[in-house]
Amino acid sequence: MIRSLSAAALLGMVCLAAAHAAPSYPDKPITLLIPYPPGGSADMLARPLGAELQKKWGQPVVLEYKPGAGGTIASAQLARAKPDGYTLLMVLAAHAINPSLYPSLPYDTRRDFAPVSLVATLPMLVAAPLSTPANTIGELVSYGKTHPGKLSFASAGNGNTSHLAAEMFKNQTGVDMMHVPYKGSGPAVVALLGGEVSLMFDSISTSLPQVRAGKLKAIAVTGERRSPLLPDVPTVAESVPGFVVNGWYGVLAPAGTPSEIIDILSRGMAEALAVPALKQQVGGYGYEVVGSSPAVFADHINRELATWKQAVETSGAKLN
Repeated sequence: MIRSLSAAALLGMVCLAAAHAAPSYPDKPITLLIPYPPGGSADMLARPLGAELQKKWGQPVVLEYKPGAGGTIASAQLARAKPDGYTLLMVLAAHAINPSLYPSLPYDTRRDFAPVSLVATLPMLVAAPLSTPANTIGELVSYGKTHPGKLSFASAGNGNTSHLAAEMFKNQTGVDMMHVPYKGSGPAVVALLGGEVSLMFDSISTSLPQVRAGKLKAIAVTGERRSPLLPDVPTVAESVPGFVVNGWYGVLAPAGTPSEIIDILSRGMAEALAVPALKQQVGGYGYEVVGSSPAVFADHINRELATWKQAVETSGAKLN
């Protein structure tokens, strides 16, 4: 009996030693799904982040683009992926909008994913053609109320953040503006430059170059505070108290991914985002890096689900 116990103990020690000797995570390339085409705001953030993580871990972080259906195609792929930490997904605010926008989804937004990190936030910019008869939010509200039906706003599509942010603005100010949806941010900005619409709530990273070139004017930013890239441009909240809308970017893993791996990923991303060169690079596009814990990101998602549900219901937007 004693010999049996000793043998069992020895076997256990050998197994434990073997486990510790096994390659640690990550020991092969990591795939980071991007739910939009190359060149977009998610790509602009994911590329430098992936490069820093590769330096840190010595393993490639491969960006795989899975655009379509507001990010739901990529999300569905992640939900089906093996929960081993080698397939991840960068999500945007659309991830919290989609459950209210689509009548059904091929995954459960809360149950099928494991939050890793809130990577960054990105305020929106209220941009307008030079011909728009308003230079401030106050003037925009005043003009809209005295000239009902004269203002129009572009969006990157029905149910997009650029659409819903403007709907939230309409709801809080009582300004009547006509929605003109386009198939993506690019065509919407082209319409804005051509004076086809009065304004747009757009990602600051997209519209800022046009503002700097003198082709558009910046009326306000939608974040909690003024952007360091446009310190003289006020926030919407300075004229409409409580109005704050930020785009955001975070990383998810499949549900069931071991907590030890989630922690390694979260810590690695926080360290990568703290690298001065990365902060300077993405900060030049308007991103404010975060690098949160999984718990903080989970709370953020829950708040965003409630916020965007109300915005979708108010706007009446629905997609099939």
